[in-house]
Amino acid sequence: MTNRYSLKLAHINDTHSHFDPSRVQFLLTHEQQSYEVYSHSGGYARIGYRVQQARHQAANAGQDFLFLHGGDSFQGTLYFNQFQGVANADLLNRLTPDAMVLGNHEIDAGNQPVKQFLDTINFPLLAGNMDLSQEDPHKQVKLANHPRLFDYDVESRTAKVLLKSLGDKQLAIIGITLDQMKEIARPDEDTYFADAIATTANTVAKLKAEGIEHILVLSHLGWDKDKVLAREVPGISLIVGGHSHTLQGEFSAIGHSALPYGYRVEDTPILHAGKYAETLGLCDIEFDDKGRVTSLVGHNYFMLDEHLIIEGKQEVTATIYSALKQQLMAHPGVLWNEDQWDEELSEINQVIAQHYRPAIDALEHQVLGFVPKNLIHTRLPSKALPHGSEIAPWVCKSIYHETRRLNLQVDFALHNAGGVRQSLNKGTVTMADVLGRLLPFALPLVKYHILGRYLYQTLESAINSATNNSITGTGAGSFPYTYGLKYCYDGRQPLGRRILQLEILTEIAGETQWHSVMPDRLYCGVSSAYTASGKEGYQDLLKAEKQVSIEALTLPQAFIRFMQREEGLNGVMPPHVVYTSHLEGL
Repeated sequence: MTNRYSLKLAHINDTHSHFDPSRVQFLLTHEQQSYEVYSHSGGYARIGYRVQQARHQAANAGQDFLFLHGGDSFQGTLYFNQFQGVANADLLNRLTPDAMVLGNHEIDAGNQPVKQFLDTINFPLLAGNMDLSQEDPHKQVKLANHPRLFDYDVESRTAKVLLKSLGDKQLAIIGITLDQMKEIARPDEDTYFADAIATTANTVAKLKAEGIEHILVLSHLGWDKDKVLAREVPGISLIVGGHSHTLQGEFSAIGHSALPYGYRVEDTPILHAGKYAETLGLCDIEFDDKGRVTSLVGHNYFMLDEHLIIEGKQEVTATIYSALKQQLMAHPGVLWNEDQWDEELSEINQVIAQHYRPAIDALEHQVLGFVPKNLIHTRLPSKALPHGSEIAPWVCKSIYHETRRLNLQVDFALHNAGGVRQSLNKGTVTMADVLGRLLPFALPLVKYHILGRYLYQTLESAINSATNNSITGTGAGSFPYTYGLKYCYDGRQPLGRRILQLEILTEIAGETQWHSVMPDRLYCGVSSAYTASGKEGYQDLLKAEKQVSIEALTLPQAFIRFMQREEGLNGVMPPHVVYTSHLEGL
């Protein structure tokens, strides 16, 4: 018998198809001068190398070892756009995780990509509150009873549990994901998600009754919900999480977060590892025989290039360069390339370079058009940008005009802020910029007819969801951008009366004019399938009399065609695109 329960843990989350190292900015100071220091961190090859090292160290020290992924491997870069999860499964297999929890972006396009992923991976996918008990037994793509899926047991109302050895005990791993999947993702209609807190509590109680005290929750709930989980469910030894892109560790000296690594709530440590495979969490954990963590020593680690790019107000001399590099090298959360690790000979790098990168390189060289000035994307309007995003209205304009070019009459376009992912810098815009960074979600477009009263309700609900005007808010990504509509919103007014004015652009005898939207008149709109499905405050779009998918056009295709036709985004977007007032909390 043993009373030493020691675990070496490696963890990542929200990698979002960032297989290559990512460019990261650090803010450093030398002799009272500030400098922006750039390097490339992480990527799958470096993570693979560090995880392999950690496995060997654990074996030599007589420790058990785990490598966990906190969900959201899908989406994010051109690699996913081009290979639709195939590269994700291949490269994750080469990293050999012990388990991954289902993230919301894994199920953005329904259950079929999850099934394809499960059929390819050689590690378990945990989704302990994913209820497949009502899955249609006749459907072609079924997830229920898949041997690598640990889903919800509806009879016991508990999660199916992965068991691992921990000394002479068993360590139970519970995978819990967001129970708001219907609102923020696109699971099949017959797929449900049980309450995350209740499922965890039931599962922990069942495990305790079976004599299992060492319980790890692999969570895709986000930082705030993980803290709630730790408070409300006693008996959890450790939470390893994802979803909120939270970077833990004392990084304030180099311009990043200062959130303690292994932060405890009700004596349960919580671990998150940032985003985009930039960082890797590594720690040594000691448990007592009752499952309590008695010691947790570790950090999140940036894994950097040898070479830096440094920008400052004064000339960067060799002395300054050396001093700043030494600052980074001395930080406990920074790792550097080592002599025995030749990146060019890394198996993972070779696979990326030979099988996946050529298609990406081709897109990087395909120019679509020109942007004459920086177009900033911000989800919400602010004092600096009173009309909000400068690029989202162009996306709406492209949807509107490219739909009409298909001889489909529409009166307006409506799109949510979260569907646009970043700003566009002045200069040429490539296919890679659009597909990999600006609009990485290949969502079909949907045309619909809707009464004016439901447009009022949709806009108010979406804005409420995006701001602190709703206790069930879904975040700033809900904020609506339009083309062909203009509105005025006052968050101080009672519910149902916050849209003070709503007008639609109409063309009469070759001239465009604004007219008030009439509550009992039908209007024709176009949105992405995600927005039209009523998620994140857009539920009133489901009251449309008719929704028809535009099979010949997706969201990024519309923008690409518009860019190619216009040879860029020239001119000034009229200020009527989004007009708001009194957005509370901004």
